[in-house]
Amino acid sequence: MLPLTNDIVFFDLEATGLNIVQDRIVQVGFVKLFADGRPAEELEMKINPTVPVSAEAAAIHGMTNEDLKDEPVFAEVAQQLYDFIGDADLGGYNSNRYDVPLLQEEFYRAGIYLDTANRRLIDAQQIFYRMEPRTLSAALKFYAGKTMENAHDALADVRATVDIFQGQLDKYKDAEYTDDDGNTSTPFSNMDTVAAFCQDDRFLDATRRLKKAPDGTPQFNFGKYSGQAVADVFAKDPSYLKWILSKDFSTEVKALVKAIDDQRRRG
Repeated sequence: MLPLTNDIVFFDLEATGLNIVQDRIVQVGFVKLFADGRPAEELEMKINPTVPVSAEAAAIHGMTNEDLKDEPVFAEVAQQLYDFIGDADLGGYNSNRYDVPLLQEEFYRAGIYLDTANRRLIDAQQIFYRMEPRTLSAALKFYAGKTMENAHDALADVRATVDIFQGQLDKYKDAEYTDDDGNTSTPFSNMDTVAAFCQDDRFLDATRRLKKAPDGTPQFNFGKYSGQAVADVFAKDPSYLKWILSKDFSTEVKALVKAIDDQRRRG
């Protein structure tokens, strides 16, 4: 049993996107744990966001505006959700940076102030990251059972990396991995599969300035045209290509946008 001195509501939100201010909640899931040991209570509901669900968000949680058109808007359920939370502490995974502020914004728009000044905010992701740090020294200890010496010396660091990789191959040699789409693979069976496992195909360049839409179309991942197709932007604003080529973007980004524009012009 958790050592609770106050009730706590662990919760997760699905939304139209990742912008705390501009995006809206499409689903809430609450689990309330009681300090007095009563059985937990759960609350789940879908919500009509009244703004478009982004293609990226829909690809993750599977909900579209058509699916949500008959659900209540947040203002209609805000008081019910607020009453469910009551004076409880709040908890989640990446909740301090995303779920809590997003929920607060929705409450503000409904005329309700969700005060967190006197609530404990428990974020399991922060616990995970701090207790299992993603550093070279921590990885060497975990995978090779060795203590890092001469950290940040180039040769010492690369020797440590070799030991880490060998430890990873030993640890995961028969391990299966299931991706977000439910596809299962054995990524450590050979070097080709390891390389594929390390590749993040959501982005087109190393600096992550360009990304792929769900249909594979190149999109901008920065600036005023973030989320818009590169070719469409150049068609309506040719000066944007000139601006990118004149600024401090990577050679890879400049080559990619030039190739995309050339292909657009060829039709």
